[in-house]
Amino acid sequence: MKKDLEVFKEIRLQANSGLYKYRTEAQIDSIYQWAEDEIENSSTYLDFYNIISQLTDFEGSLHNDTGLPDKYWESLRAENFGYFPYPIKWIEGHWRINFEGGELPLGAEVIEINGEPMAEIVKNLHKYYTTDGFNLTAKRIGLRTHFSRYYRWHYGQKEEFDVTFKAIGSNTLENKMLESISYSDYYNKFRARHSFPYDQVDYMDLKEDQKYGFKQVNDSTGVLTLRSFSIGNETTDKHKRYAAFLDSIFSKIKNDKLQNLIVDVRLNNGGDDPNDLLAYSYLTQRNFQENTEAWIRFRKIPLIRYYDIWIPRFIRPFVVGGYNKQFQEIFPLEKDGAYYQDDTSEDHHVWQPQENAFTGNTYLLISPVVASAGSLFAAMLAGNENTITIGEETSGGYYGHNGHTTLTYALPKSKLTTSFSIVNLKQDVPVKSNQIHGRGIIPDYKVSQSFEDFINNEDTQMRFTLELIREN
Repeated sequence: MKKDLEVFKEIRLQANSGLYKYRTEAQIDSIYQWAEDEIENSSTYLDFYNIISQLTDFEGSLHNDTGLPDKYWESLRAENFGYFPYPIKWIEGHWRINFEGGELPLGAEVIEINGEPMAEIVKNLHKYYTTDGFNLTAKRIGLRTHFSRYYRWHYGQKEEFDVTFKAIGSNTLENKMLESISYSDYYNKFRARHSFPYDQVDYMDLKEDQKYGFKQVNDSTGVLTLRSFSIGNETTDKHKRYAAFLDSIFSKIKNDKLQNLIVDVRLNNGGDDPNDLLAYSYLTQRNFQENTEAWIRFRKIPLIRYYDIWIPRFIRPFVVGGYNKQFQEIFPLEKDGAYYQDDTSEDHHVWQPQENAFTGNTYLLISPVVASAGSLFAAMLAGNENTITIGEETSGGYYGHNGHTTLTYALPKSKLTTSFSIVNLKQDVPVKSNQIHGRGIIPDYKVSQSFEDFINNEDTQMRFTLELIREN
């Protein structure tokens, strides 16, 4: 554990440009001291995984990840007990049972599990789902999907769970002893969750025609849905069809003289350049670029003996040499020990508004799912003066993030993998008083699904937006 911790820290210091993006050097030193102390009290493989996961999450990048080796993953998936039996979902400030027909009633508020308050449990599980900066809303996405797995990772396998809960409409605390279930049985129950009709699209492998679309609500309002930017780059047929779609739709919007446009990106967790920028060019009146600053920490990929790449070690330097040449061309400017893009970079290409760019009232719908290129697009759009932003804080940051190229290393003893995006980006967005450094995009109207709409599987945010348009 000590050897791997030393390697992990050295990798971050030499390769990760986001190490001090949200944390001071003193804070980073402090958590590594915590990790060294924690190792003295640790004895199992998962103990060490939990320590590395805490360090990974602390940095504050949604592209950070700590991975388990395949053989260990297989052993976990084969476990036949030890897992909490029901999915849960965050609704109006409470964690509620998201399963109908079980021993706990649908919608019951979970207060404690095995004597520990849910607030403490959830705090302990945050480390398994990384987000940008200090964002917490998106961690609920991971918990609503993988709560049982996360609980097992942190607390170990449990034969049973003593659950304290409140039923719907009751202030009475009740207790129920639940037997644990297997890994696979939990995910079977998750697939049968109550909210499936409402949120199934969140988990779908979207087809091309499901990734974007448009519908007109009435004579004055339309809805542009952008669920993903994974549509290929400008050389692909998929991108060309997407570009033609945008051109056609915004011509129609202009010809029909629509006054209001709802842009729904609530499921958009990123994708390919330049699909985000192309969409924004139809929604702005200003010249813009992908970012105003981008840099990496190294001239050559460091510590290549730990670089997780499937080629023999003795020829690894030759392959990595090709990558290094590309990095040196993309990031030629050295300043204070970092390497920056120059004005010739494609990322600094200045885009202009499209001829048919929308000039009316824009209503942007966001959620904690929004990340990476999705949050870059949403941040730019939220920065427009004619945009009202509705929903919940995004996972991706407003002012910047670490993105683009990902490096993956394998720790030598444990074989845990650690992945992170190496390009520190400053986004081309205006400073706004309601947008906070280190946070996701903050909506103008904070709206989440209501309890009643959770029970009925209805869309609180879209209804709120349509009502707001009518009022305006």
